[in-house]
Amino acid sequence: MIIHKSAEDYLEMILMIRQQKGYVRSIDVAQALKVSKPSVSVAMKKLRENGYITFDKDNYILLSVTGEKVARRMYERHRTLTDLLIRIGVTETTAKEDACKMEHDISEETFSAICQYMNANKKEKQEP
Repeated sequence: MIIHKSAEDYLEMILMIRQQKGYVRSIDVAQALKVSKPSVSVAMKKLRENGYITFDKDNYILLSVTGEKVARRMYERHRTLTDLLIRIGVTETTAKEDACKMEHDISEETFSAICQYMNANKKEKQEP
């Protein structure tokens, strides 16, 4: 199934908010992504219809197994790319912004090569 960039952003943000707060409400997503509450409502409806999220009895947002998988994939890409950009001298703010753009578009091959590079450099830096 093809998932759009905006859906990936919503799922990643749901994961990040859950990690910070332990629960996720639509208002939290709206504030974090700096979008309107109606925009979040439309997005949540689409994500629910496509099987990426559910809501509990208190109307908190929960990731489905599929939604969790997409969210974790995007979050891993975001963290790895941010780390890479910071290591090569990009400021943290710019690195986070650019990583958010890059995480959606790079191929699995490129991301895998970046991970291998990052792991190799971590090992080199740890040795005396």
